[in-house]
Amino acid sequence: MKTLITTPKQDGFYMPAEFEKHSATYMIWPERADNWRLNAKFAQETFTKVAETIAKYELVIMLVSPKEYKNAKSKLPPDICAAEVENDDAWARDTGATFVIGQKGLRGVDWKFNSWGAEIDGLYASWDKDDLIASRMCELEDAERYRTDDFVLEGGSICVDGQGTVITTESCLLSKGRNPNMSKEQIEEKLKNYLNASKVIWLKRGVYLDETNEHVDNIACFTSPANVALAWTDDKNDPQYELSQSAFEILSKETDAEGRKLNVHKIHIPSPQYMTKEEAAGLTIVKGTKTRQAGDRLAASYINHYVCNGAVICPSFNDLNDYRAKAVLKKLYPGREIIQIYSREILLGGGNIHCITQQVPKKPSNLAAL
Repeated sequence: MKTLITTPKQDGFYMPAEFEKHSATYMIWPERADNWRLNAKFAQETFTKVAETIAKYELVIMLVSPKEYKNAKSKLPPDICAAEVENDDAWARDTGATFVIGQKGLRGVDWKFNSWGAEIDGLYASWDKDDLIASRMCELEDAERYRTDDFVLEGGSICVDGQGTVITTESCLLSKGRNPNMSKEQIEEKLKNYLNASKVIWLKRGVYLDETNEHVDNIACFTSPANVALAWTDDKNDPQYELSQSAFEILSKETDAEGRKLNVHKIHIPSPQYMTKEEAAGLTIVKGTKTRQAGDRLAASYINHYVCNGAVICPSFNDLNDYRAKAVLKKLYPGREIIQIYSREILLGGGNIHCITQQVPKKPSNLAAL
């Protein structure tokens, strides 16, 4: 695997939108007992359900640690590929490669990873294995990579339309635990160079108590060019109200890189979700890992869905707003099946369906000779 010293922008590579064609989806098998209750028994069941659902539409590759390989193979359907890869946790969106395409095929951006904030507000103490995930994915895809040793970023902190526009949040990318020596303008320039974008839209905040410093993939996403779905609540007493209101005001006044006015589509969040005593009791307490407790509010949002070939895999919370969310998504993704999966076990770990998936875009059909 070759590591390039140029940038995707210099080489004519760009990150396509998630709603464009994929060749595969990567996931990582959950196992750590301090993040997934009861030794990840229930999380593994939910990950399996997500993987087998996506596999109906495209290839799924599950990265599994050597000690869990036999267990994973016994639980995963045979059409899901399993590859032995050491890891620290199961967030493929954040630790995996951001794949970009160009006339010379597929390449991967290997962002530096530091557990969402390292010693300042990171979520676990050791992340060396996770920082190698992106390079292993590039090896498996036989893709050259771009490595940002001087820049920390997680895949869940960015959303692109594939036509030059990026959406992100200030609360995350300007946090002290990631790139404290870089200005907002310098960070924006990194995004433009490595995603080959020309415009970055900055939201102030994300979803209330989202422990990733409020990743954008929990509050807003492009569903098609010039169309953005936004996590919303009408409850003015909910702390989320002001955060969503701020994002709406920013997005509704913005245009994309092509000069098109953005259409903002509200998707109401479920009623507040909280960790139960039983759920908290199932976690192993480990020094250096964020401690979760009974009564903690969970950052639940339907925006944290995954778009694959022919379908949208969306969280459900056994909440009345499940039906409202599905109806809006059906209008926003015409021609795709909207499939909801009860995903509380993923939510308990700190994310949702989008966070545990990472797409590999389909290579251009008119490749130039290498």
